[in-house]
Amino acid sequence: MERDIYEEIHDDFRELVKEFIKRYVTQEKMEQWEADGEVDRATMLAAAEQGLVGLSVPEEFGGAGMLEDYRFRSIVNEELIKSGTGASLAGAAGIQDDLAVPYLARFGTDAQKQKWLPKMATCEVLGALAMTEPGTGSDLRGVTTTAKKTDGGYIVNGAKTFISSGKTADMVVTFVKTGEGNRPDAFSLIIIESGMEGFDHGRKLNKMGAHGHDTAELSFVDVFVPDENLIGGVEGHGFVQLMENLPLERLSIGVVAAAISEAALGWTLEYTKSREAFGKPVADFQNSRFRLAEMATTVDVMWAFIDRAMRLFQKGELSADEAAKVKFWCTEREWEILDQGVQLHGGYGYITEYPITRAFLDARVHRIYGGTNEVMREIVARAVTGRK
Repeated sequence: MERDIYEEIHDDFRELVKEFIKRYVTQEKMEQWEADGEVDRATMLAAAEQGLVGLSVPEEFGGAGMLEDYRFRSIVNEELIKSGTGASLAGAAGIQDDLAVPYLARFGTDAQKQKWLPKMATCEVLGALAMTEPGTGSDLRGVTTTAKKTDGGYIVNGAKTFISSGKTADMVVTFVKTGEGNRPDAFSLIIIESGMEGFDHGRKLNKMGAHGHDTAELSFVDVFVPDENLIGGVEGHGFVQLMENLPLERLSIGVVAAAISEAALGWTLEYTKSREAFGKPVADFQNSRFRLAEMATTVDVMWAFIDRAMRLFQKGELSADEAAKVKFWCTEREWEILDQGVQLHGGYGYITEYPITRAFLDARVHRIYGGTNEVMREIVARAVTGRK
């Protein structure tokens, strides 16, 4: 089913992305990223120079100024994932543009924007977002990392875990407790910089998938953070700031899920048409044909849903519960499609040389991060029933 969300400018941008992939996103690069556990800085710099990263940075700070128009970011995800070699770069770019930059672009002081955004637009500075803790996941009010006021700044103590780009980040937008209790105004967002005394990036975590994109533990022991690193310059706004940006984060996860699903359909079609069993292509068996028909239909419905959500986001109308629907429904369908794709690949679906296998492993986390799908269902249920 043809999508109608894109305009000529987006088609031109897609060609630029495809050309970048031909030049920079090779099989050898992918293997190196997975061996190193991270995307190299040179590729990130090149991606920013070509306009694939920095899309969310306002134009006055050197970016594309596309924070509210997710169509460009969607194209980056679609093409990198479709290539079969670019998922790691898609993940690293997403952390920069969807998680780190928006908090400064939307809520930062003028001084914070001037300091950070120009270098984030070029990827000279890479950012990360740190919310999850060893004992706290989707329940943000349960965080225990504290930032105690002192002369000229804050003393931060605590730990974070499962932080994407946590090892490679030059600065981390960190969710901390600056007040008493667990009311929304007890929390703030603060920028903790690499190299600050007492800040340890910790170890890279060994994961089921997404091996080419680093995920790390962070620890803070009496880290002094100056006042000017408090996002927005006012305490107690962190929880609200997170809530305002979560629809973007959850939309981005839905887009990735749809992009992976479409890619999985393509890989599976290619394989089943070329692989023969009992004297004919696997795609000619009724079971295969029916499964492929279901996969194709589901992908079309996913994109229709996503495109509607992108239009709402562009108008500033994508609510928290609508974004939660996108996140949980698309990632559940993604998992079904990938599982079916692996099955139709037979034994080769179990071999990591095949993109369908790597995508299967990479995608398992999508039903967990950005808020577990169980929590997403609860958010939607509250909106539907009007009950807490």
